[in-house]
Amino acid sequence: MLALWQTSVLRRVRLTVSDEIANGLSYYDSTFLTEVPRFYASLEDLLGAEADKDTEIASFLRLGTWIGGDRDGNPAVTAETLSEALRMQSARVLRFYLEQIHELGGELSICDRLVHISPELQALTASSPDRAPQREEEPYRRALTGIYARVAATARVLDQEEAMRHAVADAEPYSSAGDLKHDLDILHRSLCANGSALLARGRLRNLRRAADVFGFHLAPLDLRQNSDVQERVLAELLRAAGSGVDYAAMDEPARIALLSVELATPRLLSSPYLSYSAETASELAIFRAAHVAQERYGKDCIASCIVSKTNGVSDILEAALLLKEGGLLRPQQQDLDVDVVPLFETIQDLNNCGRVMDQLLSLPFYRTLVERRRRTQEVMLGYSDSNKDGGFLTSGWDLYKAEIEMLDVFRRHAVRLRLFHGRGGSVGRGGGPSFEAILAQPEGAVDGQIRITEQGEVIASKYANPELGRRNLEILAAATVEASWGAPFNTPVRDAYKEAMERLSALAFRAYRDLVYETPGFERYFRESTVIGEIAELNIGSRPASRTASARIEDLRAIPWVFSWAQCRLMLPGWYGFGSAVRDWLAGNPAGLALLREMNADWPFFRTLLSNMDMVLAKTDIAIASRYAELVTDAALRDSIFPRLRTEWQASIDALLAITGQTSLLEENALLARSIRNRFPYLDPLNHLQIELTERYRAGRDEERLKRGIHLTINGIAAGLRNSG
Repeated sequence: MLALWQTSVLRRVRLTVSDEIANGLSYYDSTFLTEVPRFYASLEDLLGAEADKDTEIASFLRLGTWIGGDRDGNPAVTAETLSEALRMQSARVLRFYLEQIHELGGELSICDRLVHISPELQALTASSPDRAPQREEEPYRRALTGIYARVAATARVLDQEEAMRHAVADAEPYSSAGDLKHDLDILHRSLCANGSALLARGRLRNLRRAADVFGFHLAPLDLRQNSDVQERVLAELLRAAGSGVDYAAMDEPARIALLSVELATPRLLSSPYLSYSAETASELAIFRAAHVAQERYGKDCIASCIVSKTNGVSDILEAALLLKEGGLLRPQQQDLDVDVVPLFETIQDLNNCGRVMDQLLSLPFYRTLVERRRRTQEVMLGYSDSNKDGGFLTSGWDLYKAEIEMLDVFRRHAVRLRLFHGRGGSVGRGGGPSFEAILAQPEGAVDGQIRITEQGEVIASKYANPELGRRNLEILAAATVEASWGAPFNTPVRDAYKEAMERLSALAFRAYRDLVYETPGFERYFRESTVIGEIAELNIGSRPASRTASARIEDLRAIPWVFSWAQCRLMLPGWYGFGSAVRDWLAGNPAGLALLREMNADWPFFRTLLSNMDMVLAKTDIAIASRYAELVTDAALRDSIFPRLRTEWQASIDALLAITGQTSLLEENALLARSIRNRFPYLDPLNHLQIELTERYRAGRDEERLKRGIHLTINGIAAGLRNSG
C-alpha cells in the first residue's frame, strides 16, 4: 500500500506505439500463455470424464491483436512499428517456450533402464547435440536439450534474441511452430505408450497446446486503415502510373470495374522509380512489411486487413489491390494471404451492408479469392461509431438487422459468415456482459464461430488476474457453444416484436440526431460541459482523440465521446432517445406496454438491451451532471439544452421501469446495486473536485499542479465507474 501511495498514476509523456505493444504483451506473461493451455486442459478433462478416456480437442479459441497494425487515424503506426510489434511478440513467446522446456527438462528425469521409450523418441534423442554422460540414460532430458537448442536458434534467427540459458551446442532452427509441436508430440506419445501418461498431462501438455495456439508469432496481428486513406492512395498510384483516369472523380460502378481489371493482372501500379507522397509511401511500406513478416513468421502472423468506414464494394477492392502491391495477393495463382474484412460503422453503412456484400460476393474474381480462404468471409461491425452516429437504441437494432440481412446474403452465396463484433467496454460502445450479448445474437449469427474485441480498461479488469482471465475465456466459449446450438435461446422472433423495434428505433434516432447533430450550439455545449479537452491531454495512448484535425463530433473518436459523458455522470450514449421513443410510441398504441413487457420476457436481444440501459442509468447522477452544465459559459445555451437532457433522462428511467416491472433501477441485480452503493460515496467527491479544478483551469490558471489534479480526478472517476468507455 505504501508503494502504491508513492507511485505516480499519471504519465508525464504520451505513450508510444511500442509502449502500447509492451503493455499488451504483459497480459500474455500474466495470463494468456499459461491460462489458455489450462483452459483447454480443463475442458479436455471434463470431456474425458464423460467419455471415460483421455480426450484431446482441436484449438478453437485463439487471441489476436491490432496493436502495431491499426493505423486508422494513428500516424504513429508505420512499417517499422508493424515489424517491431511482430518481433516483440515472437521474442516473448519464444522466451516462454525456452523457459518451459528448461523446466520440463528438470521434471522428465525418466531413465530408459526403468521404462521403455518409443522408436520415435529414440531417433529424436539420437539427433540431440547433448552428449553429456550423466544424461546418457535420460532420453527425455536429452531430447529436450536438443529441442531447447533448436528453439534458441529459432529465436536468434527470427528475432535476434539470445536465450538467457545458452544451449549446449548450435542446432538447426525450426522452420515452423508445427515442427516444434511435432517434436513435443513425440515425447507425449512415448510417455503415454510406456506407462507415463500422468507425466504427459502436466507441463508437457500445456506446452504442446501453447505451441499449437501461439506458434512463433504469439497472436495474429490485424492491419487496419480507413477507407478514405486507401482511396487517396489508389488515386495517387493510378495517377503516377499514367493511367489517365481521375479515380477520385469516378462513381462507384466505374471504380469497381477499374479495380476488378487491376486485380486480375499481375502488373503492379507502384514503381521504385517514382516518388510518392508520405501517406502513399507509408501505406505501401506497411503492406510490403506485412509480406516480409509472413515470410519470416508464417502466414498466421497477419491474418486480416480491416477496412474502416466501409460504405461500398470499391473500399474492399482498394484494400485488396494494395495487398497485391505488397505481394500478399497473387492474381495468377488467385491466392490471397490475408482476409479482407469490411468494417461497417455508421447507421447508413449498417443499412447498406447486405447490398454491399451481395455485390462483392457476386464478383467472380473476389469470389474465387474467398473460395481459397476456406469459403469464409469475415465482416466487422462497429458498435462505437454506430452509437455515436445514431444513438443507443438505433445502433443496437440496426446491428441486429444487419446481421440478419447478411446471414441471408451469405446463405444465398454459399459462403460462411464470421462476424467480428467491435465491442468496447462501455454500454455506449457495445459493452455489457459478454455471455448475455452472445446469446442475444440473431439465430444463426454465431454458428460455431465469433470474434469479439476486448478494449480499454476491460482488458485489465478481465485479464490482469490469471484465474479471472481463464474464467472470462470460459464464459466466451460457453456462450458461443450455447448460441450455436440455438434453442431455447434463439427462438423465432415474432413480427410484432420487429415492427415495434423498428418504430421505436426510428423515434429514438430522430430524438438523438435532433439533439446531437441538429441543435445549434450542441457541439459547444458538449465541449464545455464535459472534460473532453482535458481528456485529450491525458497521456493514455498513442492515438489522437479525433481522426482528423476537425473539432466536429462526426470526426471525434467514439472512445473520448463516451468517456467524456461518463466523466460528467450523464452517460448520454447509453440511453438518450429511449424515453421519448417509448412515450411517443405508446401514445399511438394503448396496448403497447403489454407488448414491450412481453418482448422483455421472451426476446433475449431486447432484454439484454434493457439490462445494459438499466446499468447505465443506475450510474448516472443528474444532480452532478447539472453542476457540469454550469461550466457552459453561455447561459442561454445551457438553459436550452440541459432541461432537455434531464427530461429525457427521467423519461428513459420511467420507460425502463414500466417495461421491466421494477420499482427501482438494478432491482434485479442486487450485487451490482450494492457495489454502486458502496463505491459512489467515494466517487461523488471526485466529480465535485473535478468541476472546481476545471473551472479554475479554464479561467486562465494554467498551472501544472492544477492540470495534474484534473487528470487525477479523471483517472479516479473512470476507475470507480469501471465500464466508462
